Amino acid sequence: MTTQPHSPARDLTELLESIGARDRRLIHLQRTPARPGRHGDWPEWADPELVAAYTRLGVERPWTHQVAAAVSAHSGRHTVLATGTGSGKSLAAWLPALSAVLAAQRAGTDSRISAYGRRPTALYLSPTKALTADQAAALSRLVTELEAVQREAGVPGGSLRTVHTAACDGDTPLPERDWARAHADVVLTNPDFLHFSLLPGHERWNRFLRSLHYVVVDECHAYRGILGAHVALVIRRLLRLVRRLRPHGPEPVVLCASATAAEPALTAARLIGVPPEAVTAITDDDAPTGEHTLALWQPALRDPWSAWENSVAALAEALDFPAADPHLNRPGEAAAPPAQAPAGRAHTPVSPSQPSTSGTSPGTGPDTDDPSEDPSARRSAVVEAAELLVDLLSVGARALVFVRSRRSAEIVAEHARHTLGMSQPGLAGTVAAYRGGYLPEERRALEQDLRHGRLRALATTNALELGIDVTGLDAVIIAGWPGTRVSLWQQAGRAGRAGGNGVAVLIASDNPLDAYLVHHPEDVFAAPEATVFDPSNPYVLAPHLCAAASESPLREEDLPLFGLPDDSLLAELAARGALRRRPAGWFWNTSLPGRAQDLTSLRGDGPADVPVVEEATGAVVGTVSGAAADSTVHPGAVYVHQGQVYLVEELTEDAAVVSRKTAVGYRTRAREQSSVRIVAERERRQWADGVVWAFGSVEVTSQVIGYNKLALPGMEVISQHPLSMPEHVLPTAAVWWTVPVEATVRAGLDTDELPGALHAAEHAMIGMLPLLATCDRWDIGGLSTALHPQTLTPTVFVHDAQAGGAGFAERGFRAGRAWLEATLAVVCECPCTGGCPSCVQSPKCGNNNEPLDKAGAIALLRLLLDAIPDDAVSGGADGAATP
Repeated sequence: MTTQPHSPARDLTELLESIGARDRRLIHLQRTPARPGRHGDWPEWADPELVAAYTRLGVERPWTHQVAAAVSAHSGRHTVLATGTGSGKSLAAWLPALSAVLAAQRAGTDSRISAYGRRPTALYLSPTKALTADQAAALSRLVTELEAVQREAGVPGGSLRTVHTAACDGDTPLPERDWARAHADVVLTNPDFLHFSLLPGHERWNRFLRSLHYVVVDECHAYRGILGAHVALVIRRLLRLVRRLRPHGPEPVVLCASATAAEPALTAARLIGVPPEAVTAITDDDAPTGEHTLALWQPALRDPWSAWENSVAALAEALDFPAADPHLNRPGEAAAPPAQAPAGRAHTPVSPSQPSTSGTSPGTGPDTDDPSEDPSARRSAVVEAAELLVDLLSVGARALVFVRSRRSAEIVAEHARHTLGMSQPGLAGTVAAYRGGYLPEERRALEQDLRHGRLRALATTNALELGIDVTGLDAVIIAGWPGTRVSLWQQAGRAGRAGGNGVAVLIASDNPLDAYLVHHPEDVFAAPEATVFDPSNPYVLAPHLCAAASESPLREEDLPLFGLPDDSLLAELAARGALRRRPAGWFWNTSLPGRAQDLTSLRGDGPADVPVVEEATGAVVGTVSGAAADSTVHPGAVYVHQGQVYLVEELTEDAAVVSRKTAVGYRTRAREQSSVRIVAERERRQWADGVVWAFGSVEVTSQVIGYNKLALPGMEVISQHPLSMPEHVLPTAAVWWTVPVEATVRAGLDTDELPGALHAAEHAMIGMLPLLATCDRWDIGGLSTALHPQTLTPTVFVHDAQAGGAGFAERGFRAGRAWLEATLAVVCECPCTGGCPSCVQSPKCGNNNEPLDKAGAIALLRLLLDAIPDDAVSGGADGAATP
């Protein structure tokens, strides 16, 4: 079969409507009409030869939002440009930055540059190495055209005005770093390099930092939760150091580029440590866009005779773990171990491939014989995405498939290649996976192949969500809710860039939030969320204060920059021996081993990534997060990389040693247990019937205690194997609620039903919290127990999965009523009869989803909602949270 010619987006929409009519897969179709662009004029201060270079690249005139942002930054105002994907935010940064560098060369010793000592410099920060490389390539093309303009005007080669650019990260060879320190006008890097290399070695970067005029923070909406807190403190350390190096000169101007998000000025202000009124926000997007279509989709019914489909589905559902690109790996929730949660009545959870046969429980939805109404009868979002990708490729489209995990990226690519190999073998080689854990050279090769058309589709984690310029894509498939509306529109915006039409499909995965959202389009298309992060988190702040003190002594005037009301935290660090107080300020204790910057990692305070090494050759196959190593590459685990199967022989502190296998007829899944200790209760709400709604500090102790072997293709447990892995203690923040046993009895719950009801309610609440906070279920965890040793009552915890907390649990605490109402709605509306992944089952439950009682969860959630006082006001447990 030959590939049909390229199809416009409207044809793809018609294709989706045709496919979606089967099995009622297409739930909702939203069309956003095309929008014309609105041009502005080049600012008078813009360098004319730079303007000519942009013209040679096809930019005749800028869009009005680009001009507004560039003018604001040029005037010395901190600025945030929050507009849609593909709206040309980079031009707004490079126009003032490069014009300043070129003006300095034109003016020589002009007074406009005397404050910097030399010609101005600019620092560009992005959240991923891929985006840095992409921007470096685009900037290089612009500089090449700038030089071409001058040559055509007769400027001799030795007199060309140019801009020296350099990309630096942890992989950059030392000679290239030396050149950047000595010559670069623009350095493109990431916050990690800034934290670990540039700031601690600032003496060698003295030329660059003394002349720093602009700091560009790209995709700043990506800095949320713990990562956002870390990056905010790194940027504040940078700005403080520049002020110290240049006490009488102007401060650097920060220009943030963001996706469309709520309160962008507040987000940017918190990143750089200034009041929100000190930041100018540009939010009107005047770039042209083609027609965009977003389809809300539920997977098709499973084919009971397809062994391949069932094995892939089981693999995707039973073994799916979160991606780490570019954000953090997070521990998952677990029910309480048996010592804390006495086993209730025997309860068999609903298997993804085996619908419950029990009768309808009160409030659990209609009793029906129609399999299309049973979520567990439908394929996984991963399998559905692979099949839909094949359909799109068959009509000539180019596409990205965004998935929620590294494993799923491999599954989608392999399934698509397998299907295309049988029908259109010429296309089978045009599909690949792209994810974290690949070696840098593998990722760069995949990016180039996609840009040049050698690849027509990539199955990717959120590593390609950010502003990498990949033009010519027709469609995006999103397998599972990406966590926030901001991420949804960033991923959907990868299709139809440069003003073209685009089609995106959001496929519901088996979790409560997905099931809720595809049937509630109004929540999908609601206003984007605000970005939540807390730089004052002491677990994050303390090591950054040590790092700052090692870079330049901390003084009283630095306290407001770091959000400190007084010097008590500095005094505590001094008492612990980390800092030393002197008349000139607080100094890092240099007698301690190591560097202060090594006290923390921006992308998680857990252990570093663990290399996966092939035993026979010594080659590094890939990497896994250190935080997830115990559960993914423990001895005996099956590890899959680019379709190749390996068996883990040994896990050491340095590496996971694996052996290659031609075939393994099983997969593995770790078994975990956890417990929660309340450290300090910060806030409490006393509701009716003795119900307590609380928020505070906790310690979560977790441990991998064994693993199961799961047979292919059905993923049945064939054996259990004990492990003795170390315990991990996480100090964090949690919201929890307790309810007296007498109240649960009045609600119709017997004692033996209580553990399953609590466990199911916990899973459902974790699944729905991302509706209210800028997180996904992998950012949070939880625990339920019928008798907690501290509260002495049935208790459910939902906690942040980062040390010190990330603000998500607190947001849930303050939005209690809305959170509980949404949770009850999704459980009640789910048509399954006994509980399924779309309502109360969890893909990351450490107790294998046992026990679960859906009807009991509904009774508990109603009990909680009935207990909320009628006079509860905003700002209390049911009020709106402040980001």
